[in-house]
This record gives sequence, structure tokens and C-alpha cells, in this order.
Amino acid sequence: MNKPLENSQLNLADLGSVTWETFRVINASRRAVRHFDGMPISDEVVLAVLAEAQLAPSSKNLQPYCFHWIKDARVHEAIAATCRNQRAAKSASTLIVVSANSAYGLRTLNGWEAHVEQTDTLDDKSKAYHRQELNLCRRFDRISRLWLWEPLMVLISWLYPMLDLLPVGPSRTRHWVARNSLYAAQTLLLAAAASGLDSCPMEGFSARQVARLLKLPRGSAVPLVIALGRRMPNARIEPRWRVPLEQVVVVH
Repeated sequence: MNKPLENSQLNLADLGSVTWETFRVINASRRAVRHFDGMPISDEVVLAVLAEAQLAPSSKNLQPYCFHWIKDARVHEAIAATCRNQRAAKSASTLIVVSANSAYGLRTLNGWEAHVEQTDTLDDKSKAYHRQELNLCRRFDRISRLWLWEPLMVLISWLYPMLDLLPVGPSRTRHWVARNSLYAAQTLLLAAAASGLDSCPMEGFSARQVARLLKLPRGSAVPLVIALGRRMPNARIEPRWRVPLEQVVVVH
């Protein structure tokens, strides 16, 4: 039986008051800004934000995504047009297109294997473990991408809806890599806020046109485009509203 959420006070001393309060400030400052001043952002700042985003978790550490940093003004304009000319896309200082593909995961496997074999920071037991994980990932990748899973998963998902998100079959594999990329995207948004930048994640765009413009490999998913910049002084930021906590927290 679900238990009601009690209105207990957090013990900030247990959380580490400085770290917790810093995070709360950063989290509160992250808003979806739609009016940017368009002023350039230094490459160092953007790269620092992207580097932090790369620390996000991913399944088996496969990191099956890429950040496409749109620096060229003409490409920026073309990408903004695919975003149905949203104000955030047009006025942003730069755009980050998040793409995901299982091929990126295979690239990670190759790099991971080279690291395991060359590093002197892992002992023999750890290396043996990672070699086993690498072999499992490669075998699963070969099996999961087979087209025969598509009709099978339609039937399986109808019988057991909770299995619909299993990453087997080309379409569900794309869903899986897209989900993994969103962990990195959220980390990017928080990193941008911590660096003093504003952002706006956008889902309203033509993924097909974006993929063509960026020449993305076949099978890619484009979960979102992120606008980066600094908000205009008169940018409209309304008070934040969320549903009551007891509606989204279920205690068992």
C-alpha cells in the first residue's frame, strides 16, 4: 500500500549545506529562456559546459550520443528555420543539436576496449571484468538490432506493455539511445546555468530536416535542440509552477 508523503523538513546538515544550497540556486536559475541577447559566447565556456554534460550517466557507459555545436551563422539560420522559427532558436548565441545513434555506442566500445588494454590504473581483476562487459555489449548489439524483433516486440508489448521499452529491434534501439542522450542534455542545461548561461530545450523542430542539414548517419535520432545564450534584460520569465510534491512522489 502506498504511504502518504510526510511533510518532514530536510536536514541540510546531512546533505552538506554549502553543496545543497549551491545546487538549489543553480537549479532555480535554470529556466527555459526564449529571448536571448544574441551576444557571442566564448568557445572556452561552451566547451566547458559540454565537457560537464559528458559526465552524465548512460547505460553501460556507452554514451550513444553526439553534441552538434552550431557555430556557422548560415547553419544556425537553417536549423532555426527547422525549429519553426521559434524565438529561442533565432535569438540564441549558439545552438546545440543532440543526436543519438547506436553506432556512437559501438564507437564508445572500441575506445573503452583500447583504454582497458592500455591503462595502468586498472588491476587485472578489473580488466577481466571490463573485457567480459565489452563482449556482452557487443553480442547484445548484434542481436538487438535485428529486424525480426520488430513484429515480435509488437506482440510482446501488447501482451506485456511494461516490456515495450526494451532496446531490441531498430525502432526501440533508437528510443533507447535517445533516452540515454537526454541524461546528458539535462546535465548540459544545469551546467549552462552554473556557468551563467541561459538555455531553452526545444522539441518542436523537423528532425528529418535537421538530420539532412547535419548529414547525420542513418538510424540517428534527434531528441532535441538546445538554445544557449544570455537572456535579454526584459525577457519574460513567469513564476515557476509545479504540481504538489505528493502527486509525484509515491512512498511504498
